[in-house]
Amino acid sequence: MYSSAMPSPFGRTQVPLAYRKMAAETAIVDASPHRLVAMLFEGFLDALAETRGAMRQRDIERKGRALNRATRIVEEGLRAGLDLRVGGRLASDLDRLYGYIGTRLMQANLRNDEAILDECQRLVQPLREAWDAIAPATRQPNA
Repeated sequence: MYSSAMPSPFGRTQVPLAYRKMAAETAIVDASPHRLVAMLFEGFLDALAETRGAMRQRDIERKGRALNRATRIVEEGLRAGLDLRVGGRLASDLDRLYGYIGTRLMQANLRNDEAILDECQRLVQPLREAWDAIAPATRQPNA
C-alpha cells in the first residue's frame, strides 16, 4: 500500500534547528518503511496541535507554518507514498481521504476553525492506531 521511499516533513519547534535536522535525518536513515509512516502520522498530529495553539494565540505566522507542515505531511508524505497500483481499494480510499483532509486543512486556515482540526484528527487517529497495531507483523526476523 505504501511505497518504501517516504519523505519525512516533521519536527518539533522546541529543539534547536541543527539538532532537530540531524536527529530527523538519523531517525529516517535508521527507520523501517513502517516506522517512517508512523513518523508521518506523529508529525501530522503534532502539527495539528501546533496549529491549534497558534489559533488560540492569534499567531497567524505560526499557524500558517504549522498548517503548511500538516498539509505537506498529508500530501507529500502519506498521500504521495501510496502505491495505487498495488494497494487496491484500500490505497484508493486512503488517497481520497487524504485529499479530503488536505481540503479541510485549507478551510481550517481560511476560517480559523479548530473544529475542522478536530475533524482531521478524528480521521487520522484511527489510521495511526491501526498502523501501530500492525507494527509487530511488519518486523523482519533477525538474520
